[in-house]
Amino acid sequence: MTDNRSAPAVVALMGPTAAGKTDAALGIADAAVVDLISVDSAMVYRKMDIGTAKPTAEVLARYPHALVDIRDPVDTYSAAHFVADADEAVRCSLDAGRTPVLVGGTMLYFRAFKAGLHRLPGADPALRHELAARAARLGWPALHGELARRDPEGAARIDPYNGQRIQRALEVLELTGRPLGFWWSRTAQSAQQRLGCRLVEVAIEPADRSSLHQRIASRLDEMLRRGLVDEVGALRDDPALSIETPAMRAVGYRQVWRHLDGDYGHDAMVERIRAATRQIAKRQLTWLRGWDGLAGKAVDAPTAVGVVLQNL
Repeated sequence: MTDNRSAPAVVALMGPTAAGKTDAALGIADAAVVDLISVDSAMVYRKMDIGTAKPTAEVLARYPHALVDIRDPVDTYSAAHFVADADEAVRCSLDAGRTPVLVGGTMLYFRAFKAGLHRLPGADPALRHELAARAARLGWPALHGELARRDPEGAARIDPYNGQRIQRALEVLELTGRPLGFWWSRTAQSAQQRLGCRLVEVAIEPADRSSLHQRIASRLDEMLRRGLVDEVGALRDDPALSIETPAMRAVGYRQVWRHLDGDYGHDAMVERIRAATRQIAKRQLTWLRGWDGLAGKAVDAPTAVGVVLQNL
């Protein structure tokens, strides 16, 4: 494995939602010659700008981010897609003599990039149909509960409403008798091996949970002010999309969609988004607590910039 200081650095800047990762990335870009690469399973989608906290068009014009706006919402996008796209973006950056900075909060993507992907079994249409039928009867949270009994570690990292990931985790269990985590640990090539780099991993972890919750609430207020409900309404008008489309399962989009369907009022929608976002942050912090190989931790964006620059 290539990890010595003479190898080119690839930065992985991680942290929970609303912790200040984008601000830190922009600070790093102001101080060093870097290329920013988004690690966000929702920012890949066009027309999903407000609810994903995507940097504004003005910010993206000044600080381009690879892997933003590369898919339509009707498309699927997986960890395997991400690794292929991220590897290409990293190689282009290194070939240009720049430092790639992967920044985001989709921890599954970071893990896939770092460890590489094992050749997991392909999709089994009959099994997937059976799981989908059970979910239609019982709801995805019930299947998440089954997964939690069989694979507690894996279930802790999956949203109880993320049907796509719950289905895949149960599918792999049924087909192989082993959880996804077993297969992650038997990957072919790490990022260092694939790319000939040293990985500089830095995490932003706010000092106290209450301040993070306040940042989450304030950011949601700003999203609503900027027109989150109208953004989801426009997506809802697209006949190719439904609430079951993987892109629409993103937090914020699912709750607003159900509000527009008349399932609950505005105040209940806001509270549901806040609660779901806090749960995402909790799962992201769970990932980070068990993360090996961190070069350093920071409590906010300015300190994260310092930690990254010290390790380049």
